[in-house]
Amino acid sequence: MAKKLSHYDRGGRIRMVDVSAKPATMRQAVASVLVKMTRRTLRALRRNPKGDPLEVARVAGIAAAKRTAELIPLCHPLLLTHIDVRADLCKNGVSITSTIRSTGPTGVEMEALTAAAVAALTVYDMCKALDRGIEITRLRLLEKSGGKSGTYRAPRCSSA
Repeated sequence: MAKKLSHYDRGGRIRMVDVSAKPATMRQAVASVLVKMTRRTLRALRRNPKGDPLEVARVAGIAAAKRTAELIPLCHPLLLTHIDVRADLCKNGVSITSTIRSTGPTGVEMEALTAAAVAALTVYDMCKALDRGIEITRLRLLEKSGGKSGTYRAPRCSSA
């Protein structure tokens, strides 16, 4: 049977997926994003007078994961049991990874992606005075587990 888009009914109208009959299982999703910046901006990042951009980004990502259903119209509000957002300096910017867990009838991929995206936007906001050319790139789901569809792991990304 061919896969179909789940947010549309047979008449082509958008709908929120009914997950009431799905069993609650442990779900996890991991997402990542790269905030590319110049070496000069990267060196100045920790001396930001607004505060530590990496820590502020982590908190912003955690808050965003909790509010995903308010931002993405067809997402279900979920009780999240674990949120971890890591922001690490790398040679060409800031690497951000979010890990989200929940026990419920639907996955947490959108929460992981939202956490990573908002954390990246926060790094941009805190560093834009130094470099308006900061680039947010490679936002993607790295892995997900739980539920009927099982485990997914993204292929490794080539470095660029």
